[in-house]
Amino acid sequence: MAQERVEPWLRGTLTDVDAVRRAVLHALELAAEDVARWCDGLNGEQMEERPLGLPTVGFHLRHIARSLDRLLTYAENQQLSERQLMLLKTEDKAVDREATLMELAEAIEVSTKRVLSFSEKSYDQPRFVGRKKLPTTVGGLLIHCADHTQRHVGQAITTAKFVIASRER
Repeated sequence: MAQERVEPWLRGTLTDVDAVRRAVLHALELAAEDVARWCDGLNGEQMEERPLGLPTVGFHLRHIARSLDRLLTYAENQQLSERQLMLLKTEDKAVDREATLMELAEAIEVSTKRVLSFSEKSYDQPRFVGRKKLPTTVGGLLIHCADHTQRHVGQAITTAKFVIASRER
């Protein structure tokens, strides 16, 4: 009998962290688990396949890692570095499977620490995103880290399923 899977937000963990940061951290934890469950079995070639012209699984994983870094940089009231801007332009470039998976794992680990460094009291502080200086808040950026990550994990899973299904025909 298969063991029932309980998502991180239902495990009663991180109870010492306020609800906003806890939700973000649970979303990151779920992202790591879902990627392991659905994408770890893909080889390097499969990770960079584009079924139906969709963005690759590798792209989504690199985009998650790098966008978390960018979003948290803005939340920390900093501007993006030249390195972050260069990495943004290369998210769609195929790299080694292991490097992609490691980049995501490290990004989630580092992002967890960065999210924990914010105070509840900072959530309403104004922040600005990008060259256009679009307005948001620290809380808005933290919440976007969660929803943006989950959106791309879902897309990576869907693409992985297409890749696997096409191999089984």
